[in-house]
Amino acid sequence: MTQPCSHALFARDVLIGTRWHQNQTLMIENGVIAEIIAGKVDHAEEAQGPVIPGMVNCHSHAFQRGFAGFSEQGSEGQDSFWTWRKIMYKFVDHISPEQARVIARQLYIEMLKAGYTRVAEFHYLHHDPEGNCYPQLSTMARAIFQAAGDAGIGITLLPVLYRFSGFGPLPPTHGQRRFINSVEQFNQLVSDCFDYAKSIENANVGIAPHSLRAVDLESLHDVVNHVKRLDAQAPIHIHIAEQMQEVDDCLAHYQKRPVQWLLDNIDVDKHWCLIHATHIDEQELKGIAKCGAIAGICPTTEANLGDGIFPTADFLQAGGQLAIGSDSHISVSATEELKLLEYAQRLQKQQRAVLANAQTASVGLNLWQHSSQGGALATSSNTGEIAVGRQADLLVLDQDKMRLYAGGADYRMDSFIFANASNAVRDVMVNGRWVIHEYQHREQQQSADDFARVLAHLSSEN
Repeated sequence: MTQPCSHALFARDVLIGTRWHQNQTLMIENGVIAEIIAGKVDHAEEAQGPVIPGMVNCHSHAFQRGFAGFSEQGSEGQDSFWTWRKIMYKFVDHISPEQARVIARQLYIEMLKAGYTRVAEFHYLHHDPEGNCYPQLSTMARAIFQAAGDAGIGITLLPVLYRFSGFGPLPPTHGQRRFINSVEQFNQLVSDCFDYAKSIENANVGIAPHSLRAVDLESLHDVVNHVKRLDAQAPIHIHIAEQMQEVDDCLAHYQKRPVQWLLDNIDVDKHWCLIHATHIDEQELKGIAKCGAIAGICPTTEANLGDGIFPTADFLQAGGQLAIGSDSHISVSATEELKLLEYAQRLQKQQRAVLANAQTASVGLNLWQHSSQGGALATSSNTGEIAVGRQADLLVLDQDKMRLYAGGADYRMDSFIFANASNAVRDVMVNGRWVIHEYQHREQQQSADDFARVLAHLSSEN
């Protein structure tokens, strides 16, 4: 399932920009598309279906895959994000580095099968179960890097700065003990991750101040300055305005809404990704679009947690750029995230085909292009589209499944996202190497067995 440094892939249909092109050969050198040639060159491998760019998962908490489905017990309408968080804290109490690696490997294989070729890992499980540092500060981060390497997915690791439990600042709770770092310790962790990432193929590092309730202004400045000294292009992600309680608490403490406070106090630019940003007003929406920050939207998790609905249509009309993520992994499917993204807008506006535009009439094509390119920006990665000079992160759709939908090429992405009853991602290439072939991953059985054993062990402890 691996490929040599040079590779030629012939596609009868390949999505380049917003247009389908026929009978093209992608010449791949050292993981990068070096040339696109009309026609089939000698000895080229033939893709068994239409070829599209891979999707970037802009927001992941890998360990949460371990309790997907574990928090759906009802309490007569009293559940919320905050009660869900208590379940998450309880689950996270016992996870070891090796268990974290097993969970992440399983998740990343599932992501690859679902069309994601890169993941931004918002990583905040740093310390041992008592909250003490491991002898090697980056022990848990290394487990995540190793899981990505095992699976073959590209990774942008985002160590999370978590200092407080709420505005004030309030001291961290017992359930947060494994997340907490001082600024000095956090900056050392980030430096360690940068050093370790040099030995990992297809990996880079940014940072993630957890949220405005978990950091203060001085901390923000310190960690941003540190990471920018290491890499001026480093991505910076932050949870923001996910819940109305957060907005109300921020107003009470800072007299400003969260996004507005961030824009007024920090030099937010195209390297920032604002995760959720669910509850924003018109001024904040325009501010995000103007500064070039990416809106990281996680529709299935936001629906699962009852967060709310991001004003996607208005944001795109304002020139904003978005990316998608699976966040808590209640679902691991790029098409499901995009489907729900569009359907939420339809329900709000009582219209159809909301997220199309004058240039791209196909909702599916418009969403895939916006999200894949936005994900590339959010991870500072050379991905997001099929073009000369871009990394060869490619999906091959199953031609036998896709032929069962009417309409031809102009409707192909709509059928793939909205009409397909089963996964149609047949083959997946990451950085010029096949990692999924005919729906299969070389380690999927071992990974699933190991994952099941970890779940059984963790369930017995909860």
